[in-house]
Amino acid sequence: MFRDFSGQAMFMGLLIAFVGFVSSFAVIMQGLTAMGASPPQVASALLALSLLMGILGIILPVWKRMPISVAWSTPGAAMIASIGIIDGGFPAAVGAFIIAGVLIFLAGLFSPLGRAIRMIPAPIANAMLAGILVSLCLAPVKAVAFNPWLGLPIVATWMIVIVFRRLWAVPAALAAFAAVLVFGVELPSDVFSRLGAAIHPDLSLVTPVFTLHGFISVAIPLFIVTMASQNIPGIAILKVNGYEPSPSLLFMATGLFSVAGALAGAVPVNMAAITAAMCASEEAHADPKRRYWAAIIGGFGYILLGLLASAIIAFVALSPPILLQAVAGLALVGAFSNAAQAAFRDAESREAAAITFLVTASGTTFAGVSGAFWGLLAGAAMLGFKHYVKPLG
Repeated sequence: MFRDFSGQAMFMGLLIAFVGFVSSFAVIMQGLTAMGASPPQVASALLALSLLMGILGIILPVWKRMPISVAWSTPGAAMIASIGIIDGGFPAAVGAFIIAGVLIFLAGLFSPLGRAIRMIPAPIANAMLAGILVSLCLAPVKAVAFNPWLGLPIVATWMIVIVFRRLWAVPAALAAFAAVLVFGVELPSDVFSRLGAAIHPDLSLVTPVFTLHGFISVAIPLFIVTMASQNIPGIAILKVNGYEPSPSLLFMATGLFSVAGALAGAVPVNMAAITAAMCASEEAHADPKRRYWAAIIGGFGYILLGLLASAIIAFVALSPPILLQAVAGLALVGAFSNAAQAAFRDAESREAAAITFLVTASGTTFAGVSGAFWGLLAGAAMLGFKHYVKPLG
């Protein structure tokens, strides 16, 4: 195994960990905060997520000798941000996270459940995801309106860098956010002592509360979004690059780790999509049999970054919340545009996709159930109605 190690794979692995963490941790923070998590709980969840991603991201490629990359559910975090606090508060959200992890495990254990998720029409699933993401993607506009001197440097940096080096656009926006925070926001005099006190990791558990509201409004949409936008595409990317992992095994593994992470308030872990493509590409190594080392190094990188989670939270907490939301929104622009394009590509399903998008994006709850769930049902109903009624006409 050690003969397969290379400097090229090590560089790609470090890049994967940095980009994977930096480009989307703001989305995780925003989602957990919206569900009622306190700053210490958010820091604990980030630590747990990073450790679990790192450990599983080391075990799987070592075991299977494949560049299997693990990530957190960024679309899932965006979804819970759109839902907000549910009945029972954050403990009820944690209960829903646990149920979502169990469902992911069962999708691997029972093939029919996994096949059922794959049977959800792609336009409907993508329209739901686009509806979930759109509210967060509006945050950069709101940040500029809130304070142009603070918001514009972040947005302008992202726009400039994405033209030349798309992969570095979000890290560059985050660097601009840090600069704005240091030079544009009045920081407390004891800022360094605060950051020093927060540098040590602190993992705390949350006692879950299981509610029907949490199951329907959070667990089911979170499960569907994680499977449809992360796990299934992650498997597909590996297969496109010539690797044939067992989907059942990977779903079961990520499901178990998701349940463990949920006890610390974390959203699910899952198969990576973007970083999986980086691991499996020629840039990780010319020899496909040696690319798995990039995933292993990425796993170690996630662990190291997770140990700094408390300090990162303490630093970010010094800024107006809308600025961090702007960074999160910029991180999701690509995902939103891809989901919207896939949702409305097919003319036959365009109306159903539009209904799914609008109901989901409204953020309106019916009977205490989130708009994401109703958007999925409304779009599926429209698609089915059109499919069965049109031939009669």
